[in-house]
Amino acid sequence: MTEPPRESAFRRIVLKLSGESFAKPGQRGIDMDEVLDIAKEIQAAQRLGCQVAVVIGGGNILRGAQFTESQNDAIKKATADYMGMLATVINGLALQDAIESLGSDTRLMSAVRMDGVAEKYIRRRAQRHLDKGRIIILAAGTGGPFVTTDTAAALRSLELEADILMKATRVDGIYTEDPELNPHAVLYSTLDFDTVLRENLKVMDSSAFAHCREHGMPILVFNFKRQGNIQRAVRGEKLGTMIAPN
Repeated sequence: MTEPPRESAFRRIVLKLSGESFAKPGQRGIDMDEVLDIAKEIQAAQRLGCQVAVVIGGGNILRGAQFTESQNDAIKKATADYMGMLATVINGLALQDAIESLGSDTRLMSAVRMDGVAEKYIRRRAQRHLDKGRIIILAAGTGGPFVTTDTAAALRSLELEADILMKATRVDGIYTEDPELNPHAVLYSTLDFDTVLRENLKVMDSSAFAHCREHGMPILVFNFKRQGNIQRAVRGEKLGTMIAPN
């Protein structure tokens, strides 16, 4: 039997989802309608013929920074970050069940050992799951404190030899200014890494961006809330802001 033609422009992608994408705008916690909508988009993207790894945040439940931003030193920065990592595992479990309820095979992999609920993240094992057609969900960041899930997404993109890192946001891409403050702000369609640095544009945290810049990992920033945008991104259609080497 011949395989159907691949519609995806990419062999393998890493999709970065914020924890806030698991809740309705302005709310916290997990809204399973939102999670199921994301699951459908991810499944549809994979069926275009690409391998999908998802890195998730946990800000809808808990952000480590919310403790260190206060003047209360009762919880140390490292402890707060570990708490945030556990929040990403909770989101991972919700996303895993949502995707599997649609009939797709998944693996939840955690950078922090949690044998009862997730596999330990091992690079070669993750690659094998992808090669076997499984959607992998990567939780607990890098497994260490003092870095964000953006950095985890950048590192996993490089480790897993992805073609692109796709950062899903609630805005259409990167603008010259904050579009909520300036309605005349202009959306960039393409950027190179040097321009992002020169213009001090906010794409992701500086460590994550530095990893992608050093190793030439393209970054697509796009609005995943527009129905079908994840599939369009995987097809290689023009949307959002593409950041690539010169």
